[in-house]
Amino acid sequence: MRIDGDFPGGNIIVEEIIADRVRLRQDIRDTGGWWFYWCFRVHSAAGRTLTFEFTDRNPIGVRGPAVSADGGGTWFWLGAEAVEGASFTYTFPAGAEDVRFAFAVPYVETNLWAFLDTHLRPFRQAKAGHPHLRVDKLCDSRKGRRVELVRLGRLDGGAARRVLLTARHHACETMASFALEGLMHSVLTDEDLAWLREEVEFFIVPFVDKDGVEDGDQGKSRTPRDHNRDYDKESIYPEVRALRLQVPAWSEGRLRFSLDMHCPYLGGGRSEKVFLVGQDNDYLWQLLTEFSAILESLPPTGLPYRAADNLPFGKEWNTAERRIEGKSNSVWAGAIPGIVSASTIEIPYANASGTAVTPESARALGMDLAKAIQKFLRACE
Repeated sequence: MRIDGDFPGGNIIVEEIIADRVRLRQDIRDTGGWWFYWCFRVHSAAGRTLTFEFTDRNPIGVRGPAVSADGGGTWFWLGAEAVEGASFTYTFPAGAEDVRFAFAVPYVETNLWAFLDTHLRPFRQAKAGHPHLRVDKLCDSRKGRRVELVRLGRLDGGAARRVLLTARHHACETMASFALEGLMHSVLTDEDLAWLREEVEFFIVPFVDKDGVEDGDQGKSRTPRDHNRDYDKESIYPEVRALRLQVPAWSEGRLRFSLDMHCPYLGGGRSEKVFLVGQDNDYLWQLLTEFSAILESLPPTGLPYRAADNLPFGKEWNTAERRIEGKSNSVWAGAIPGIVSASTIEIPYANASGTAVTPESARALGMDLAKAIQKFLRACE
């Protein structure tokens, strides 16, 4: 039997294996303080029942670990009943050669390109360009990785309304990526969103912390600061520098809507609700309230959302004191000329108001977001 995290998004430290009990912990790396992301695989344990005990507090989510019995192809929640304290127990199917476990369902570069290729391949085979989808390079990461910039919608430069979407400022926040994927898919394919596809240009950075995503870092609360606190002074991350340079030039005063997609804490209270985060700006808060009302009014196809769950500025952790750490993406975007809504959405990892968060339900939330963006932008005309 072999246990490792030597694959994109992997993160684990194995301390010891005694009979059928494995003691391990998440690798915190350069995060200041404790965080909870982990992702590992087990080879050659078919037919065995193993207990995995975490030694650095309890980093198991409210639906237990995410499990893939097919080498990362498909995932399911093991369930809280398999969990006892900071341990979970799993019986490996006969013939299972590569079984993976993670705090939440992983999403890395190969997942993004699998999605993009489903849309690009038919046009590539026809030796034509997709009329509403193009993938460019935002920049190179610190480690030399290509950071994708996805351009969506009206791509001839004539769009009067523009939208900025970002995700994975914190590398571990994987479920936000599935919601972003659902949003992009809906813009590209939904007949009811033809106006959005033909009249609005999207500037999308799916992995703001590209190295962290691929390396399996926590990403949250990096020292000296993380990617979502790097929007003041001189940015230390190439991705944030590129966003700060390119977005205002691309916008030309036509950026109307910006949404930064995140996941909250591992569970409990507000962390098990979908919510939007307000700013210290009455104008932006009023317009966010209007967008929230539109989103709430849609028949939910994925995860439930209530505007009453939003977090206004000045409440809980959304305070001026947090800005001492550095300016966030949404605060920066809220100052770009022409903007009418700049916010953060928090999408739970496993449980949203009683509904299981899965790749499918998170994608469906993204589809709802696309519908709400179209209605909101048309109402702002």
